[in-house]
Amino acid sequence: MLQGSCLCRAVVYSAAGPVERTSHCYCTMCQKQHGAAAGTYANVARAGLRIERGDAFITEYASSEHGRRAFCQRCGSTLFWRSEETPERIAITLGTLDTPFTGTVDIELHTDTRPSWLPCGDPA
Repeated sequence: MLQGSCLCRAVVYSAAGPVERTSHCYCTMCQKQHGAAAGTYANVARAGLRIERGDAFITEYASSEHGRRAFCQRCGSTLFWRSEETPERIAITLGTLDTPFTGTVDIELHTDTRPSWLPCGDPA
């Protein structure tokens, strides 16, 4: 069971596994949404996602014709990403987890827009 929350803890959620896939997404929309080089997500069954507290604080933004991004309207924390094309799945942001995630990132997406300032590999 994964448990997470937004920065201000107005939204608290749990997600029953298993995690299907994890990713670093370097698309420019994720960069802008997260204010970082990438958005890092764990893809889980939407039926397993439970909003424990703060459902009224969750706002969704349609960032494209097929994708919706959910965030806390109080503190702005990015919480979830979902595709209209796969309504049975939802991607939770690994940075909002309160429980340790012991898996690894499976895939990097949109590497063509990976920022040039991001260090890569072992600096040695």
